[in-house]
Amino acid sequence: MKLPQLLFVCPVLCHGASIVFRDLAERAQPQGIDVSHFQATVNWANVKASGVSFAYIKATEGTTFIDSTFSSKYTGATNAGLIRGGYHFAHPDTSSGATQAKFFLAHGGGWSGDGITLPGALDIEYNPSGAECYGLSHSAMVSWISDFSSTYHAATTRYPVIYTTTDWWTTCTGNSAAFGSNNPLWIAHYASSIGTVPAGWSFATFWQYADSGPNPGDQDLFNGDAAGLKRMETG
Repeated sequence: MKLPQLLFVCPVLCHGASIVFRDLAERAQPQGIDVSHFQATVNWANVKASGVSFAYIKATEGTTFIDSTFSSKYTGATNAGLIRGGYHFAHPDTSSGATQAKFFLAHGGGWSGDGITLPGALDIEYNPSGAECYGLSHSAMVSWISDFSSTYHAATTRYPVIYTTTDWWTTCTGNSAAFGSNNPLWIAHYASSIGTVPAGWSFATFWQYADSGPNPGDQDLFNGDAAGLKRMETG
């Protein structure tokens, strides 16, 4: 995932409750990481021993990139006893949301109610190689995300998690409130508090709070307890 450009002021994590994590080492929320081909190898046994409970692993990007390390990382996380799921980096300028959802589903992004699989995540954020909003209007971007989400839901019965930043979401969707009732939110904000969440959501389900730390990849928290995380897996 790309380094977010973040400008936030109001810390809200749990249904409007103001929470500031002054000592992340003592947090009660389940810890997680997200990784991709940029982390060539991951010692999953060490990750598990350090207290990490879940992981998101990059599976696909657009309709032309399949992460060659996905399968080994997914298997490694599974064998270590972590809860895991795949994520897709969106390129809304290259093909439809439905087309990219189907590509993601075909290459590791599926879901099953086996108790160890998180719903797939849509990484929708800053364009790494062009216009910030991929040349789409607010309405076109909202339609693209809806196309991806509904296609994924039709195939799995689960709505995908949406990973984004409040800055990008506001700029590129017009701060759409269309997804808060169905799609869990995964917000990126590198600070001691989560910041303001986008319209439509009263809280974030996941928080990516750092792009480095004691474990490989980005550092994440689940907003809840272990039982809540289990409900995310089983639907």
